[in-house]
Amino acid sequence: MGTVFSFDVRGGEPGAVRAALEEAVAGLHRADEVFSTYREDSQISRLARGELTLAECDPEVAEVLELAAEAERVSDGWFSPRYEGRLDPTGIVKGWAVERAARVLAAAGATGVNVNGGGDVQLLGAPGEDRPWRVGVADPLRPGGLAAVVSAAGARELSVATSGTAERGAHIVDPATGRSAVTDLVAVTVVTPSLTWGDCWATAAFAMGSREGLAWLESLPDVEALLITAGDEVRWTGGLAERLG
Repeated sequence: MGTVFSFDVRGGEPGAVRAALEEAVAGLHRADEVFSTYREDSQISRLARGELTLAECDPEVAEVLELAAEAERVSDGWFSPRYEGRLDPTGIVKGWAVERAARVLAAAGATGVNVNGGGDVQLLGAPGEDRPWRVGVADPLRPGGLAAVVSAAGARELSVATSGTAERGAHIVDPATGRSAVTDLVAVTVVTPSLTWGDCWATAAFAMGSREGLAWLESLPDVEALLITAGDEVRWTGGLAERLG
C-alpha cells in the first residue's frame, strides 16, 4: 500500500498469537494485491476495466464497495470511491485492512493490539493492567512535534486516523471538482472505535474545510476530532478533551 505497517501485540498464547500475526500480515499483502489501483492485474483494476464482474471478485471486494457506498452516503458525497470517474476505493481500503488485521489478533487471544498503518492506528484491548494505549498526533506545522496525545483509557476499541498534507502533499481530492481539495486545513485527526470509518471521516472532513467539516463531525455518533488550519488555528469537537492525556 506504499506505506509502513507496525504491530504491537500483548498477551495471549504465544503460538496462537504468532500464527495470527502471520495471518494478519498475509491479509495486508492480499488486500494490496486485490485493491491496488497501481497494479494492472489487481481485481479492482480489472473490475474497473470491465474485465471482471463483482460476482467474480473475492467477497472482500463487495464488502469494501458496500462500506464505501455507505461512507459516501453519510458524508453527502464528500467521500467518494471514485477518482476521475474511475472506480477507486483506496480511500477506505487501508483503514479497513488495518482494522481487520487487528481483529484477527484479538480473536486469537491477544489482550492488547496496536496496529499502525502509515500513521493510522487501530487499538484493541490494552497493553497492560491500568495502562491504556496512547497515540501521539503529529503537529503538521512543527515537524517532530506533537499536536496532541490521544488516550484509549476506558475504551476496548479505539482508532486514530489523520488526513492532511504534511506527509503526502495535496493528495486529497474534492469529489465535486475532481481536483485537489483546496481548504483552510492542513490536518484532520478523527478518533472513533473503528478505523474503517475514522479514515473515511478524516478524508471527507478535510475536503469540506474546517467550518463545515467540524460541524459535520460533531453530528456523527462516537466521533471526536482535532482540526488544524494552515493559519495554526486548532479546532476540536466537544468531547475530544475526554480522550486527551
